[in-house]
Amino acid sequence: MSGTSYDAIDAAAADLRIEDGELVLTPLGLLSDTYPPALRTALANSLPPATTTLEQVCRLDTGIGQAFAAVAEQAVEQLCGGRADLIVSHGQTVYHWVEPSGPDGRSQVHGTLQLGQPAWIAEATGIAVVSDLRSRDVAAGGQGAPLVSIVDVLWLRGRPGTPVALNLGGIANITVVPASGEPVAFDTGPANALADAVVRDLTGGLSTFDAEGVMAGRGQIHPELFDRLLAEPYYARPAPKSTGKELFHLGYLAEAMTGLPQIAPDDLVATVTALTARTVADAVRAHGGTEVIAAGGGIRNPVLMHMLAEELRGVPLRSTDELGMPSAAKEAYAFAVLGFLTVNGLGGTVPSCTGARHTSVLGSITPGVGPLPVSPPPTSAPTALRLD
Repeated sequence: MSGTSYDAIDAAAADLRIEDGELVLTPLGLLSDTYPPALRTALANSLPPATTTLEQVCRLDTGIGQAFAAVAEQAVEQLCGGRADLIVSHGQTVYHWVEPSGPDGRSQVHGTLQLGQPAWIAEATGIAVVSDLRSRDVAAGGQGAPLVSIVDVLWLRGRPGTPVALNLGGIANITVVPASGEPVAFDTGPANALADAVVRDLTGGLSTFDAEGVMAGRGQIHPELFDRLLAEPYYARPAPKSTGKELFHLGYLAEAMTGLPQIAPDDLVATVTALTARTVADAVRAHGGTEVIAAGGGIRNPVLMHMLAEELRGVPLRSTDELGMPSAAKEAYAFAVLGFLTVNGLGGTVPSCTGARHTSVLGSITPGVGPLPVSPPPTSAPTALRLD
């Protein structure tokens, strides 16, 4: 998969089985590779708010599919000893169509588009591919996100208090798993999206993110810009809700800066980094979180993590690594689980987390060479996730 930061294509390998009502996941490793530079530039130039053409969409669909296929081939050879039963491809999200609906401002997703033609993966590897995992949940009235919520719920259910799983990618999302009552999940707002956009713009594309949080650490939070950004209506909308770079992009930030004196680059990065920490912490507190278990590229930014710890005001903040789940691979493992559930005919969503009318078996299957890897369905869906 490649997330909203599109900084790399990640491939995680796992052995998965259902045993005594538990979904057992044995991590087998992770490898990552960057997009070819020309493809990454073409992708960046086509994402909202930029305009594009159907020709460019076709070229991206093919180029991303080929890049994913190359990484999948590596993963099969290096992580799986040359043999795998199934490949699951999230693809690259290029548009998430969200509009407010109703007097309460609740957001409704009308469609979502992930590019990366899976036929290239199936052709290169000979292995069946599950792809397009979000659309079915959208068709059932859901947000199509965060789809990692089913893994978070299975994994964290039963921990003391109200654990919260946090992913810090381009967009931040949380899954809240209370001891009683229904779990809830939603995008809290930007994680790295705005900081990445600022750094990319300021360096002319030479840097694509604030490495080690150096710029944010040198800067000072600009109070007026910070208050303007916090006034974004999205934060007050009820869950479930989802968002993306369709909203949080460089033009959005430029509009928020209208009329302000020039802001130093480091101060700008510090301000949008603090915005992530505040909005995540506000969401955690609003849902009574008693611990936060984080993954995603943002946890490698020590300044962001320090700001977040300060904002959480004593709520423990730890990474998934401490619980046995490699943080760099967590989202990729989650999508491996979703594909495994699909070929076993099991639902891959939690309706209270995505807002769908019901759980759905997700995705489409592109055959490889030979029969599809469809097993006799288990007698019941797993109720827990165990890392082996």
